[in-house]
Amino acid sequence: MVNKIEREFSVEESLSVLNPYVREWFTKNFAELTPPQKYAFKLIAEKKNVLIASPTGTGKTMSGFLSILSALFEKSLEGKLEEKIYCIYVSPLKSLNNDVYRNLTRPLEGIYELIRASKGKEIITGNIRNVTIGVRTGDTTQQERRKMLSKPPNILVTTPESLAILVSSSKFVENMRGIEYIVIDEIHELASNKRGAHLSLSVERLQEISKKKFIRVGLGATLHPIEEAAYYLVGTEEGKTRPCTIVDTSMVKKMEVIAISPVKDMIYTKEEKIEDEVYKEIDRIVSASSTTLIFTNTRSGTERVVFNMKKRLKYKPEEIAAHHSSLSRESRLEVEGLLKQGALKCVVSSTSLELGVDIGTIDNVIQLGSPKSVSRAIQRIGRAGHTYNAVAKGEVIVLNRDDMVECSVMLDAALHKHLDSFSVSRNPLDVLAQHIVGMSIDRKWEIKEMYNLVRRAYPFSTLTMEDFLSMVDYLAGNYAGLESRRVYGKIWYDKETGMIGKRGMFIRPIYMLNVGTIPDEVSIGVFEISSKKWVGNIEEEFLSRLEKGDIFCLGGKLHMFDHATGTKCYVSPAASNTPTIPPWFSEQLPLSYELAERIGDFRHNLSKELERMNQDEAKSVVSSKSQIKIPEGAQSILDAMPINANARIAIAKYLTEQLLFAGAVPTNKLILIEYTRDDKSESDILIFHSIFGRRINDTLSRLIAINLGVILGQDISIAINDNGFVISPEEDTEIDEETIQQLIRKVVNSDMEAVLRGNIRNTEMMRRRFRHVASRSFMILRNYMGRRMPVNRQQISARMLMKAVEEIDPDFPVLRETYREIFEEVMDIKRTKELISRIKEGSVEYKFIETVSPSPFSHTILTFGHADVVLMKDRNDYLRYLHGLVLKRIGVKQHASKSKKAKRERK
Repeated sequence: MVNKIEREFSVEESLSVLNPYVREWFTKNFAELTPPQKYAFKLIAEKKNVLIASPTGTGKTMSGFLSILSALFEKSLEGKLEEKIYCIYVSPLKSLNNDVYRNLTRPLEGIYELIRASKGKEIITGNIRNVTIGVRTGDTTQQERRKMLSKPPNILVTTPESLAILVSSSKFVENMRGIEYIVIDEIHELASNKRGAHLSLSVERLQEISKKKFIRVGLGATLHPIEEAAYYLVGTEEGKTRPCTIVDTSMVKKMEVIAISPVKDMIYTKEEKIEDEVYKEIDRIVSASSTTLIFTNTRSGTERVVFNMKKRLKYKPEEIAAHHSSLSRESRLEVEGLLKQGALKCVVSSTSLELGVDIGTIDNVIQLGSPKSVSRAIQRIGRAGHTYNAVAKGEVIVLNRDDMVECSVMLDAALHKHLDSFSVSRNPLDVLAQHIVGMSIDRKWEIKEMYNLVRRAYPFSTLTMEDFLSMVDYLAGNYAGLESRRVYGKIWYDKETGMIGKRGMFIRPIYMLNVGTIPDEVSIGVFEISSKKWVGNIEEEFLSRLEKGDIFCLGGKLHMFDHATGTKCYVSPAASNTPTIPPWFSEQLPLSYELAERIGDFRHNLSKELERMNQDEAKSVVSSKSQIKIPEGAQSILDAMPINANARIAIAKYLTEQLLFAGAVPTNKLILIEYTRDDKSESDILIFHSIFGRRINDTLSRLIAINLGVILGQDISIAINDNGFVISPEEDTEIDEETIQQLIRKVVNSDMEAVLRGNIRNTEMMRRRFRHVASRSFMILRNYMGRRMPVNRQQISARMLMKAVEEIDPDFPVLRETYREIFEEVMDIKRTKELISRIKEGSVEYKFIETVSPSPFSHTILTFGHADVVLMKDRNDYLRYLHGLVLKRIGVKQHASKSKKAKRERK
């Protein structure tokens, strides 16, 4: 049973459950209890499973640990503290593990000193032992590991991958049989992915080897739905959810946030002027703060901002630093240390400082561009104000009108405590494969016994026996034809007795060296297909997004993707001058579904109010260079948003232009389908304005393109972003409303999964994802007997194996898991099905329009691929050109401000 606790305990109730020495240490070092501590101390002391949701700086770690420390010191004072592990702490980050080690060492030493002062003689005789703590990760040396085996710490700090190894280490397992507590930190980061599913099975295996039931404590910041996180934490037993008490203080921290447009006019202001204003805004905020943290979303953006702050704003190298995942571990640790000491004026990060690594006191957080999610915005801005009663201050600086709308709605949702939802990764078969092998190493199992243990983990609570047995059969080598391709059985399975065990002496090292869910990633070399000349490198994740014919920018030039082999990508010079995908696309996080829905609602409500204006009033709004006059209802909506004056004007003008030009604003209740001419590509295109986020648009655009291709009898190319997608037929073709109605009928009545399977089968995404799943499933061994297989060879093996398993069984479990991963974790097939049902029943309408030039809402979609430093000038010139066509069409005088290039062309 999962329940939320409503009443906080009094200070005395909370402190009375602590050992007197622990209580004395706490009251000497802290003036008061933070909100989560007023619940957690007593609940954990009462041996209850607890999930704590609370923002950074609210004493979350101490909330989860102090009662555990108290219980361990009680054992010590009674002379019952043994050399074994009582508590395991797991986090997704090694840096967070090191933080926790340092932060727990202080109270352990302080409490021990108090005991030493009071019981000197007993300390000397060794009757009272100090509580010990140790860290075990991939970075732990062999010497430290051997020492930990003979003298295990009372508190073990580790990662999901290391825990999976430890539960299959026969000698180390003996040190964990007496475990009483497990603490899982940053649970929101783990529960939604395969690492979390992997961890949940390790925890259930740990419970199986433990002598008694242990207490589970979960720590997280932004969790919605919070009950789902609780189910993940505690799992099930005999088909019922284990008890869990939820402590939800996630919204105790006050926030002051604002979305800022640095200029009045985002379209006609020169690039140099916009950039100057952005850095003036950054300088204003940084200068007024002791320490500022800036998030940029991409690593290249991080480096660019640091460079410009040094060059433009004259910040000294010792005042500012970059922090992102491409930097060395030593560099990141150095920056974190300097931040904690208060030695840096500003740190610029992509996403690497988003989670709860202790970085000391931050006064202000600046976000450049949208973080694409309400929860992520709260997480980042929550890094400011490092105490629970401090105000978290954050500014989001925005440079285009779609982002302006997006960030306005996002910050408003944050202030009203409307979070994005997460979902647990359900029944990942590749993760299951690893633990079937791991459990077989431990001992012989009866098949139903193993199956029941797996289903105790919440991510696998709905796993069918059929899926379980299909993976057992694969691992046992029961699929004919695999051994000839050097894929051998890892376990044996006797169907008559129903018993399972390990096969051969090498299975243990195979498991130990290949366990984990994080795939090997490499840099992909890009080569011209004709000359074989090297062009540059791209990331593998970016490659997985490319399809034949896609155009991207690299080295200042546009290239068309042809094909890839291993770690080489082959391209030809692009005939078109319009990129279909920006180079940072793989780094950019997709817009969350909930935020997309809220943006749709905002567009709907504001456009309804703006529609009250007549044409002359609307034109006056668009043509105004300063103050605007809009209906009272529209003004009230904008005044309620956390945005500056420039942003209010920009949003009002944006929606008014769209209404004047197209007669409709796309919302979550209306998909606008626009047939128009793109002068850049010199072709007729279809633009689907669908504000449902990139994952749904990825899924929907494929269905649209496949079915339209059948209708027109030609190939269709796609370019997608969060606000919609562009469909480009290979040849110019007349498309009318009847064609669109036929298209929608085919889409809503199609077998979605079958259509998509056929579409993605020959894509790079399928080939790369199959390799990831195959390596997790031990079909491809990344490391064999200490020798690592290069990713190039892994990919070549994966390509051959994928073809082989399709011939053996089209529903082969590794293949099935690859499709599931793409459908559920890259795309969003579930919500796309719901959207198509809503279209079919009419609750989501669609409207077809023909325009002589692209409508205002299509401009960002069309120039999405140009969002690169090299192409930025070209992009902005094209935006101005498109906007000029809009103004001409609606009868508004074009702005006088033009670039020198445009003036020369006019002459």
